[in-house]
Amino acid sequence: MTSATHRRARSASAKAQRSQDILAAARALATARPVREITLTDVAAEVGLHKSAMLRYFETREQIFLALAADGWREWIAEARAGLGDPGEVAGILAHSLASRPLFCDLLAQAPLNLERNVSLEVVRDYKTSTLAALTPLVSDLRRMLSLTEQQVFDVISTATSMAGALWQMAAPGTTLRAFYESNPDLAHAIVDVEPRLTRILTALLAGMR
Repeated sequence: MTSATHRRARSASAKAQRSQDILAAARALATARPVREITLTDVAAEVGLHKSAMLRYFETREQIFLALAADGWREWIAEARAGLGDPGEVAGILAHSLASRPLFCDLLAQAPLNLERNVSLEVVRDYKTSTLAALTPLVSDLRRMLSLTEQQVFDVISTATSMAGALWQMAAPGTTLRAFYESNPDLAHAIVDVEPRLTRILTALLAGMR
């Protein structure tokens, strides 16, 4: 939490900076605990604003985290593209670049479940169109490398990201549930390690497409 309550931002640049401060506060909180546990009040306290003042910048807590999800897409795409090289390593590269981004994996699971359902349709449209625009260069790279159709590449990316979100929730890293699984030999089958499992899934999918 900041040491003093912010004054109201009035200029366009001040409002833009305030929005970035809110996003940074939400990111810091979501790095420490699951997105679903963080309330608008938590974010307001972290940034030093009253809860009602937050609504001048974001219509709901879900819009804040959807904005972080959009940032996550751009950051992940940049990392994935930078790592592409050998076509035979694409599955591993995609899996590693996703598994190394726990907040993004959490947001990938939360976006369709509740984030997109608690914002205006305009916000959803902006999120979807910005994500699609960001994906364009990655889709082009994978089509060229793997000799797949555009639809096949979108299927690969959709599978990679949706499974990363689901597997991350199942893995429950750093929780008492995960510790419980690991301490009980009879529950070894419940332990999920995201990167190797996602690598196997994508390897099988790409092999089938080829």
